[in-house]
Amino acid sequence: MHKSVLLEESIKYLNLKDDSIIVDCTLGYGGHSSHILERIKKGHLYAFDQDLEAINYSRERLSNIASNYTIIKSNFRNIKEELNKRNVTKVDGILFDLGVSSPQLDQGERGFSFHQDAKLDMRMDQTNQLSAYDVVNTYGYNDLVRILKEYGEEKYASSIAHGIINSRPITTTLELVEVIKNNVPQKYSREKHPARKSFQAIRIEVNDELNVFESALRQALELLNVGGRVCVITFHSLEDRICKKIFKEVSSIDKNLSKLPIVPDELLPKFKVIANIEPNDIELEENVRARSSRLRVIEKVKE
Repeated sequence: MHKSVLLEESIKYLNLKDDSIIVDCTLGYGGHSSHILERIKKGHLYAFDQDLEAINYSRERLSNIASNYTIIKSNFRNIKEELNKRNVTKVDGILFDLGVSSPQLDQGERGFSFHQDAKLDMRMDQTNQLSAYDVVNTYGYNDLVRILKEYGEEKYASSIAHGIINSRPITTTLELVEVIKNNVPQKYSREKHPARKSFQAIRIEVNDELNVFESALRQALELLNVGGRVCVITFHSLEDRICKKIFKEVSSIDKNLSKLPIVPDELLPKFKVIANIEPNDIELEENVRARSSRLRVIEKVKE
């Protein structure tokens, strides 16, 4: 079963109180949510997910703990709109765990894994129109190179893109893996799995992950009560860069004001960065999926 990364740290930094109103933007299989629910006896948990299988599993898991939770089947880019529908305009804590859940990776038929054969899919929301099959078989050379470089940081983007176009149609994950292997140097295949970065890039494109995250994070900051916190667990440098940029933007004093001997209270930033944590050695040993993770935490300090 999916093992939540940086679980203890994120629960600690959410600073939960008995009556906290908390949003878990990435319910998944309920790892973080179940721990949150145990600690907010008089509060309420709102949890977002688009994956019906994860929702059904988590509903059962959470109902064994308490009933003060609401599961929202929606992309977390709709966080403000969905909470407003439920008359929630302010909350005390918001968690993002941006890793793909292990069951999604482990279920071959979802097409996320480069280890198992399946139809190219990679949709987190199964009702989405765009799938990995569409990206691989319909995107032009320039678009393929762009997403492989930008989202996968893949140094052989150009030759992989050529390989994909020359091998169409490509219908399964392992067919795509073969195409990638045949279009990168052999030594590259020995270092790490040669398809890892390309699969990541295609998954990000299919689910529009970076734009969705940036929009949701900005909304999350607007929803916080004073003293409330946003905790973000990222798994690759692109997400982490977005998080770091936004946190810096909202917690920094305007450059023109920083020269003043005393900055008036109303011009001080509304947010303060609290933590930037990587997993410890024990977690890295126990959970291979923790290796590239990082937790960033910010708190709203004033209206």
